[in-house]
This record gives sequence, C-alpha cells and structure tokens, in this order.
Amino acid sequence: MIPARFQPVLQEVAPLAERFRAAGFRLYLVGGTVRDLLTMDGPAPDDAAMDFDFTTDARPPDIKRLLDGWATAVWAQGEKFGTIAAKTVRPEGERTYEITTHRAEAYRADSRKPEVQFSDRIEADLSRRDFTINAMALELTAEAPTLVDPFDGARDLLTRTLRTPLGPHESFSDDPLRMLRAARFIARLQATPEPGLVEAVTTMRDRLEIVSAERIRDELDKLITVPHPTAGLWFVIDTGLAEQFLPELPAMRLEQDPIHRHKDVLTHTLAVVENVRPLPEWRAERGADWPDFDFRRTRLAALFHDVGKPRTRGYQKGKGVTFHHHDAVGARMTRKRMEALRYSNDDVQAVTDLVALHLRFHTYSLGWTDAAVRRYVRDAGPLLQELNVLTRCDCTTRNPKKALMLAKRMDDLEVRIADLAAREELKAIRPELDGRQVMEQLGLHPGPLVGAAMAFLLEIRLEEGLLGDAVIRERLDKWWSENYAE
Repeated sequence: MIPARFQPVLQEVAPLAERFRAAGFRLYLVGGTVRDLLTMDGPAPDDAAMDFDFTTDARPPDIKRLLDGWATAVWAQGEKFGTIAAKTVRPEGERTYEITTHRAEAYRADSRKPEVQFSDRIEADLSRRDFTINAMALELTAEAPTLVDPFDGARDLLTRTLRTPLGPHESFSDDPLRMLRAARFIARLQATPEPGLVEAVTTMRDRLEIVSAERIRDELDKLITVPHPTAGLWFVIDTGLAEQFLPELPAMRLEQDPIHRHKDVLTHTLAVVENVRPLPEWRAERGADWPDFDFRRTRLAALFHDVGKPRTRGYQKGKGVTFHHHDAVGARMTRKRMEALRYSNDDVQAVTDLVALHLRFHTYSLGWTDAAVRRYVRDAGPLLQELNVLTRCDCTTRNPKKALMLAKRMDDLEVRIADLAAREELKAIRPELDGRQVMEQLGLHPGPLVGAAMAFLLEIRLEEGLLGDAVIRERLDKWWSENYAE
C-alpha cells in the first residue's frame, strides 16, 4: 500500500503518466524522490525544488513526442544517453523533470563516460543504480501505483544499511564516483556500509582517477553540506579514498595539536566542520536577526583551515610542538587543491581568504581597539560573517571555562563591530578622500604619488576613524609638505 504522503506527488504526475499509459508505455518515478518519500514520517512537502526523475521503456523520440503539448519546455541535450528533460509551470512555481529510457550501462576500464545500452526491463535499469536505497521505483502506469523494489531497498532504508544492487566491485567499476557517493549516504542517513562495500572501496580507490575533477567536486560539496558529515569523511579517510582527491585530509591524522591537546589535528578539523551548522540552527539559538552566511563555503573553510599544520610542524623549547604560519601556508595549499578540483574562482578566493584569516581573532587577545576592529572588518570584507562563524566553530575545547571565555570574546567583538558600524560605514572602509579629490588637493596627476597618498589616508581611516573633510585635508597637506614638498 502506498503511503498517503505520496498522494501530492502522484496527483501532480498523473497527467504525464496517463500520456505514457495511453501510448502503451510504462513510466516509473525513481531515485531520490522515492527514497526520500519513504523515509519521511509526515506528508510529502510541497517543494518545487524536489527532483523528479523518471524511467520508461519508451525511447527518446517517443518521450519527446509524449511531452509535446504537456511540457512548457523540452531539452534533448542528454538524448544520446536516453535522457529528455522537461519543465512545467505550476501555481507553486516551475518544476523540472528528467525522463530516461531504461538503461543497462557499463563503463569501460579507461572511460569517464558510460557506454549506454537501452533496456525494456525496469529490473535491469534498477540493477545498474548505485545503492539499493536508490534502486526502487514507483510504477505510475499500473492500475494502481506500485512500488518496485527487487533489491530490498526499503528494508535497507529501515535498517540503515548501505549496499549495492549488484556486487560492489561491479557497481564501482561501472561508475567509480559511487565510492565517494557512498560517503554522502553514510553521513546523511547515518547508514552502515556492508563489509563487502568497504572492502571494494579500499581495493578499488585508485579507479577514482578516471572521474572528472568537476564530478568529484560536486560530490564533495554534497557530502560537506549534509547536516552531520563526519561519518562520511571518516569513511573516505579510513578506506584511503581521500588520498585520491584530497590527500591533505588524511595527512593531518598524525599531527599532534598542542592547542587542542585532546585531539589530533584531523579529529579537531572534523569537529570544526560539524560545528558549522546551517543558518536556521544559529537563528533558533541566537535569534532571528542572526546574519546570513554562506554555509557551504564556511564548511569548506572549516575542512581546510588547518591543512597547513603538517608542513609547519616544529618544536620550540618551553612551548612544545608549534605550527607557526600554518594559516598562510594552509591558504596556499587550499588554493592549489581547490583549483585542482575545478572550483570557481569566487569559491577558491573566498575559502582561501577564510583559511588565511582564521587566526586573526586570536591576535587581539589583549583587547579590541577601534583601530583593530576596523582592520578586522576591512580584512574580512564581504566574508565577515563567514569568518565570525568559522572563528566560533574553531573552538572545540573540552574545558567549559575556556570555551565560555572564547565565546564571550567573540560576543564582545561582534558588539564592538555593531557599535562602530552604527557610527561609521564599516562595510565600506576607504579613505575619506577619493583619488580625484587627492589629485585636486595636491595638484597631482595619476601616478604612484597618488597611491602613496591614498595609502596614508587609509591608514588614518583605520586608526582614527572619520575625521571630517576639513581635518583630513589638513592632515593630507601636512603629510605632503613633510615628505614630498620641495
């Protein structure tokens, strides 16, 4: 019996299913939609962003014909792989659908793309899917909607077991990215992988090298943004899979951290990643006005923030193990790794900057002058809230008194920032005079001297705040006469 929470989805897709039924084809809802509906306790959400994926025995030309007049738009870029995409417009918003002919595909040993073979059997299609929890289908063209579950995926959902429909070696040979995808489902569903799956990843991890950096990057993003990614991250570390795409991660495992004495650097890093929670959790705890921040980038910064420690590990008498300048070294390492994973320039710059700045808060342990607050805000720029969140989350001490002290210092800093922001335009810290005004004041043409004057004015802005037009011009004239006037 199909649960009642499926009804909104079934009603929405009923007109499409009727078209396939009338044409003599079968249509199945597959993938994450079926899995997620089965794991929900309540009714299905009316979520326009939910993925709707279908499989059918119809071939691509027939799919396009059946979509004509029903879909608002149709895309056939994936036709050679059997996939036709469509879009409809509903009162709740747009919905995108992907309909794919049953496939029985396999990858060549040296190929990044599948050799597609179409099939007429839903069981053959489901057998080629990544895990049993995703190898379920809901037939929509039967007399009554029917769950097709030839590999006991529903049972595995209930017992939180991660298995592959076919043998794991065959499944991972078909698509090696599934080894990394396993980590996401282990983390997201708190699932336990069967021993054969773990053994297959451990022995086949080198095969990940045929997968494009872009696909690995996208899967890493999905893993790092599940609510609790630690179990999945440990999986890629323990199986050796991380060595294939993020070797900096396991490299931190044996580095003793003198600050967080109860953890090695890797354990501390994963704790920081967990501490970076989604925005709704922060607002539930600290109030609805808690500022928005980029959750994904902050999670990535947490993952990378201490990657420089292994390369900077040293020993200083009286202090023990040290990691001097690991922030700067780590920033360079972060940039190199993220570029290798084909992250966007904006992502690379943002995460690299956060890694470089993650110790800035601790350099002001003796108190925050107005000048220090201005420099902190100026250096963080548009990443101010991400840096504040990362700084808070970098505290993983088990000492309640120390944790409370660090949290209070961060609270105090945020109060200082808000106080100064009320009096000054902190988000746009710049000299009180622009370049044109400087040239007019000093009778200069564009060139290095204008740059030197602007640097002098910026230093005043940071140290002393806003002085007013008359005062700042007087200070500029005095600086010029003392340094450059003949």
